[in-house]
Amino acid sequence: MSTYANKKGFGATLWDYLTTVDHKKIAILYLISGGLFFVIGGLEAMFIRIQLAIPNNDFVSAGFYNEILTMHGTTMIFLAAMPLVFAVMNAVVPLQIGARDVAFPFLNSLGFWLFFFGGVFLNLSWFLGGAPDAGWTSYASLSLHSEGHGIDFYVLGLQISGFGTLIAGINFLVTIINMRAPGMTYMRMPLFTWSTFVVSALILFAFPPLTVGLVLMMFDRMFGANFFDVAAGGNTIIWEHLFWIFGHPEVYILILPAFGIFSEIFATFSRKRLFGYSSMVFATVLIGFLGFMVWAHHMFTTGLGPIANAIFAVATMAIAVPTGIKIFNWIFTMWGGSVKFTVPMLYAVAFIPTFTMGGVTGIMLASAPADYQYHDSYFVVAHFHYVIVGGVVLGLLAGINFYWPKMFGTMLSEKLGQITFWTFLIGFHLTFFIQHFLGLMGMPRRVFTFLDDQGFNTGNMISTVGAFLMAFGVLVMVINIIITSVKNEKVGNDPWGDGRTLEWAIPSPPPFYNFKQLPLVRGLDPYWVEKMEGKKEMTPAEPLGDIHMPNSSILPLTIASGLFIAAFGALYHMDDKTWTLPIMIVGLLVTFGSMFIRSVKDDHGYHIHKEDLMDDKDKGGKA
Repeated sequence: MSTYANKKGFGATLWDYLTTVDHKKIAILYLISGGLFFVIGGLEAMFIRIQLAIPNNDFVSAGFYNEILTMHGTTMIFLAAMPLVFAVMNAVVPLQIGARDVAFPFLNSLGFWLFFFGGVFLNLSWFLGGAPDAGWTSYASLSLHSEGHGIDFYVLGLQISGFGTLIAGINFLVTIINMRAPGMTYMRMPLFTWSTFVVSALILFAFPPLTVGLVLMMFDRMFGANFFDVAAGGNTIIWEHLFWIFGHPEVYILILPAFGIFSEIFATFSRKRLFGYSSMVFATVLIGFLGFMVWAHHMFTTGLGPIANAIFAVATMAIAVPTGIKIFNWIFTMWGGSVKFTVPMLYAVAFIPTFTMGGVTGIMLASAPADYQYHDSYFVVAHFHYVIVGGVVLGLLAGINFYWPKMFGTMLSEKLGQITFWTFLIGFHLTFFIQHFLGLMGMPRRVFTFLDDQGFNTGNMISTVGAFLMAFGVLVMVINIIITSVKNEKVGNDPWGDGRTLEWAIPSPPPFYNFKQLPLVRGLDPYWVEKMEGKKEMTPAEPLGDIHMPNSSILPLTIASGLFIAAFGALYHMDDKTWTLPIMIVGLLVTFGSMFIRSVKDDHGYHIHKEDLMDDKDKGGKA
């Protein structure tokens, strides 16, 4: 029996992570891989900003710029933000609801490996003939006529990765519905758990339209179908509908967990119960509901007509209301509180005006006549980066700093954390604030260069300087993580001193079974309730007894790797290469063979005996 706190040889540790079904280790796998893809997407962003630093630049060619632009957006949305969100969900949600793991540990591992292999497959396009070049939205009118295999890598990679996300969403839904500790009613769940619950429902309904669109695109590209080819009777606008029926809820799939993280941080470091808890829950659910009613505001310029435009404009403006409720509740949480400005709290406070600016420009874009002017300009680039970076990335940076001691048992440096915060925040506003004005001055999106006499020189140079500041901030955070890992100074279960929810009631890092005895939840902020009564531990809801835990398994890795192999066979089959069919068959045999082994294998897990738990009383995270 082991935990992720134990010291092992590299080989044993590697095997442990390749076969793990423990949600805490899977959180670390998501964190590492998401961080890696975040760095790759950041490097792509730096290439974009270097190319646009001066007029008539030839740092990269027009075609290569299209590939960089496409891969930057695709990587940051699908391969960086999503896995980092899942990293925090996996690390925190089972602990917050008092569970020993997620409902389906095997599927949790499979979801990660599908995401990972899908991301690797997509990025291999750089080395195998060229990356996708039709933008991260891959509109059919461009992607159908893109030469090479770039778009095929996009279609197959996102399908594999998307299956993993869908599995993870279903898993968290079942976990939160069925595995809450005794006494934890829905209206006692922490806001981060609520946001995970709503996001999981969004994933369940948003990813199938994307999957359908990708399958149709695959048939168009690989088998000569004509779903989206206008010249052959298809309809290219259908791709936009399918993409944005997924794409706009995806914005809330990313931002709602950030809202949940900030809700935990504001309450913790204001030393107050979150203001307006019931209205915050209502606002979270309403945002999820309205998120499916606004997708066509991305399509105001496609000629849907005034009635459709008006309906989607009103819905888009309406979704600002529950977001406004949240912002005022966060402010009122701080009002009169004993506020401590830790690094997570700095991110939380900076988030409010930053995200509000993104919201205000969103309302501007919600007006269809105005959107006709803004739509293909840098104003839109500024808007969605204020939402995604100013909301999601600030939330993830806050969450990683906040939950790092719980995940690893060590505290990141506050001093280095503040350097990261200030350089990243200042760099972000330098980069994207000026882009609003570049857009209003007429600078179009997706252009790889501009002329010297268009008035865009100063704004683009400021934007590039800001991007380098952001990159410096991320570099300092990497240094912070390395130094903290080398020092390895352990902290207690509640290192911030003001923990309110169940995750702060157990050791840091948690033992692999999380809770010896399931806790009894006696109110909102259950750990705070116990602390106010002078107790150092949660009141148990059960006597000490044997604990059942799932076995590790290599099968999730082999199932995902089989699809990875088969995808190459599918991609190259149209080149009339004789080896593609055997490759595809081998990959599918690996996948379905692994699934068959799983179905017939007698795997009932193992038991930790009560006597071992009693011996383990003072060992922290070790067993």
